Amino acid sequence: MFTEMILPEFDQETAITRRMLERVPNDLLDWRPHAKSNTIGWNANHLAEIPGWVENVLTEPFFDMNPPGGPAFESPKLGSRDEILAEFDRNVAQARAAIENFKDESINETWSLMDNGQPLFTMTRGAVMRMLVLSHLIHHRAILSVYYRLNDIPVPAIYGPSADEAE
Repeated sequence: MFTEMILPEFDQETAITRRMLERVPNDLLDWRPHAKSNTIGWNANHLAEIPGWVENVLTEPFFDMNPPGGPAFESPKLGSRDEILAEFDRNVAQARAAIENFKDESINETWSLMDNGQPLFTMTRGAVMRMLVLSHLIHHRAILSVYYRLNDIPVPAIYGPSADEAE
């Protein structure tokens, strides 16, 4: 039931996100609208990594960003649109397989995001998929769309026609 519910939305959101990533300008990866904002490249790399979290969320009880005695998690720092797209595609395929193999009886099990052995938050796997994966993906995709607009990069259609792709 979970797989049948989430896969169509996952497929839709990742397809839209891929169209957005296809427009990442290699020459503007370091561009940011404000000193407190992340760059185009940071947001694109983050979008590429988010689907990579799915397998852990669906199969492990937690993820520790900075495990005691182990190396801290590092986000990718890919330097081109092609590298970002390759990472995104790999992560989407891995996530899709994890969703397809997921057992419904585990949907209400808890999952925790940890930092140095301490929980930052704990939620059900289903809630984490909604908030930390899908909503998070949508959030950073929206940021990237604003960055594109500010740089006259055509914004692809997201949930309806785009002013840049008027039919």
